[in-house]
Amino acid sequence: MRTSEQWTSKIGFILASAGAAIGLGAIWKFPNVVATSGGGAFFVVFLLFTCGIGLPLLLAEFAIGRSTGKEAVSAYKDLAPNSKWHLVGYLGMATCTLLLSFYSVVGGWIVLYFLRSLSGQLIHAGEEYSAIFQATTSEPLWSVGSQALFMLLTILVVARGVKGGIERASRIMMPGLFVLFVILIIRSLTLPGMEAGLEYFLKPDFSRLDGEAILYALGQSFFSLSVGGSCMVTYSSYVNRNEPIGKPALSVVGLNLMTSLMAGLAIFPALFAAGMKPVEGPGLLFITLPAMFEKLPYGSIFIAVFLALFLFATLTSAFSLLEIVVAAFSKGDAVRRKRATWTCGIVIFLLGVPSALSFGMQELSFGGKTVFEWADFAVSNVMLPIGVILIAVFVGYRFPKERLKQEWNAIAPRWKKGLVLYMFLLRYILPVIVLIVFLNGMNWLPF
Repeated sequence: MRTSEQWTSKIGFILASAGAAIGLGAIWKFPNVVATSGGGAFFVVFLLFTCGIGLPLLLAEFAIGRSTGKEAVSAYKDLAPNSKWHLVGYLGMATCTLLLSFYSVVGGWIVLYFLRSLSGQLIHAGEEYSAIFQATTSEPLWSVGSQALFMLLTILVVARGVKGGIERASRIMMPGLFVLFVILIIRSLTLPGMEAGLEYFLKPDFSRLDGEAILYALGQSFFSLSVGGSCMVTYSSYVNRNEPIGKPALSVVGLNLMTSLMAGLAIFPALFAAGMKPVEGPGLLFITLPAMFEKLPYGSIFIAVFLALFLFATLTSAFSLLEIVVAAFSKGDAVRRKRATWTCGIVIFLLGVPSALSFGMQELSFGGKTVFEWADFAVSNVMLPIGVILIAVFVGYRFPKERLKQEWNAIAPRWKKGLVLYMFLLRYILPVIVLIVFLNGMNWLPF
């Protein structure tokens, strides 16, 4: 039996799926990697990998979800009854639970900084922003309290269901995200001295395109589309059986690539115009950007815009991470859904408390990493790659052939022979590529 939840339109599905894929990584890490790994040369490689690797994997999750109309665990049970394949669904739930537990910590910091920007208490002349960030993350009350607020926002949206919660929020947040990007890009590209930043980000330099950069591009080609955790299985289960899924998949890929490009255009010209060096990760958002906007006219306004953009991207990803867990427990029942959302949300919040506290308590560090860093390592380097490999093998070998043909007709109805190429990719090429990324992440490659 298909779930009673459904997207109200194709655009709703696309915006929600794009929101799930467009997270912090696309904004605060990817642009810097592009710039330091060959600029336009790296972006071309990443584009090819995303279309050749990420897109087929995204279509695999879409096919599983749309074919069954069920959340992740039940979908695998439907397609492969009397087998252990449903454990892939449970792996996805575990992955998303752990990911949201520490992702919500960063989301909390963004909420806190956004509220400070609105009150005018964030940027001041001569402020030491690294000290402010360290004080914020090491203070238990601020760190845990902001994490709780972020989880509360996520829970309130997901509890309202697919139509009234996730889709409605995505219809506001995703267009809002791109509008904010356009505002920031226009501002960035009109600053004196911005040309150096534009060149740094986009100028092709194949001499910097080394093996490490190519392996990163391989990994990001599927991580950036939010595949591996079965989030897209759950989201695509809410698609009407009569709706094609090929164009929505291409739209999600296109929006994701455009976001990474827009992030670079908004950040690097402004950084160079302010005479600052580019960084990545938390240092970019919480230290470098406040210092940069302090030097620019109307900086207090534009830092608030930037933080709103980050908050939108973080929340839309968080919705999908919580949804896969809630959907597995609620089974489409509206009453059970609200209870499951609050229960799962509170449990995930409690799981994330050690990550929130690990920046101020040495006791929560071991093996050279904090709890936050270990959770990030487990998800990014172990759980997601394993999930991707299993999904590729499942669709390549275990997905019922007739049902897969039906799904392919919904993807590329005019290219029936493409299914042969698609199966070859899933069976022989993609698992090997992802295995290489996994071994690299674990530092197990001999080269």
